[in-house]
Amino acid sequence: MTLPFSVRTRDGAARRGTLVTRHGAVETPAFMTVGTRATVTGLDPVDLGEVGSQVLLGNTYHLMLRPGVETFERVGGIHAFMHWDGPVLTDSGGFQIFSLSADRTLSERGARFRSYVDGRMEMLSPERSIELQSAIGSDIMMVLDVCPDSHASEEEVRAAMERTHRWALRSLAARTNAEQALFAIVQGGIVPELREQSAAFLTQHDFDGFALGGLAVGDTRSEREAITAFAAELLPDDKPRYLMGVGTPVDLLVAMRAGVDLFDCMLPTHLAWQGTAFTSTGRVKITRGAYATSDESLDAACPCRTCKGFTRSYLHHLFRCKEPLGTRLLSLHNLTHYNALMKEARAAIESGTYDDFSRAKQHAIDRHEHAARPFEQDA
Repeated sequence: MTLPFSVRTRDGAARRGTLVTRHGAVETPAFMTVGTRATVTGLDPVDLGEVGSQVLLGNTYHLMLRPGVETFERVGGIHAFMHWDGPVLTDSGGFQIFSLSADRTLSERGARFRSYVDGRMEMLSPERSIELQSAIGSDIMMVLDVCPDSHASEEEVRAAMERTHRWALRSLAARTNAEQALFAIVQGGIVPELREQSAAFLTQHDFDGFALGGLAVGDTRSEREAITAFAAELLPDDKPRYLMGVGTPVDLLVAMRAGVDLFDCMLPTHLAWQGTAFTSTGRVKITRGAYATSDESLDAACPCRTCKGFTRSYLHHLFRCKEPLGTRLLSLHNLTHYNALMKEARAAIESGTYDDFSRAKQHAIDRHEHAARPFEQDA
């Protein structure tokens, strides 16, 4: 197996495991830090180690356009290029192509789209995606998939799923480096029967892990949680399960309860740049006038450099002045918050207290995250 993975402890469906990559072990459940263009905006690799990041996620679509595959071939891959010595997962670019609906054409061959860098037309096929990810040198590659809107017609979702299956097999056949793991992506929108068909097809083949894609693209929270719980049970017990692009701390708590092992989302850094922090008592919008005279720390329960060294009023001041330090400090905090949550979740699974832990965490922060609380229905 290219990516050794073991589940050490279970608490209900929640799993505590370890997967081993060429660049180190990853303790799961784990949140993967999004570094789309071989960088986490405003942070360097030393910062990523400080906040507890285990895995960096890069995006093939963006990296193929800039700096281009030639750069990775010249320098020996993404690890040397950005001086990151931990594991890297690369997304195939399927979601970005989905988001370019007005400026791309899909065919059985692949996706033809216009480069936002120089305006040239580009073709991304399953084979080309694997070629690019191989040159980038990621530890975990993703197959190229078709990601429809969750509320597209069932006919459209089925067609996208079936093409995803064909592309997955082409991606598997195109892999040339046995040391690079390859994950398949289960599609099917919010239709349980399609998710079941997708999982049944893909799990017949020798992929190193399985992802749930096509969520958080128009679905509601209740739809997403129901499909995640349903589909996670369909995946092999001995391979890692990855929920793509999801989500808030509450999303993670619920999905871990369903047995998901890996997550990624741009929210911790994206919202940091908008002045929003995730804290132990919910979100804090630091740009609000109420914080102009607050001498409190951002989160008294957080050990990060931001919370230990700076007040809310100072952070507010930085954002009002449009100083880059403000976004950097919030990014450091938000990633620390996410990684600390995962560490606490792993400990709770090990101690057999995950259900109580997740309920308590969710009730502390959920009023700032979402309108509904799914745990209340079975409390």
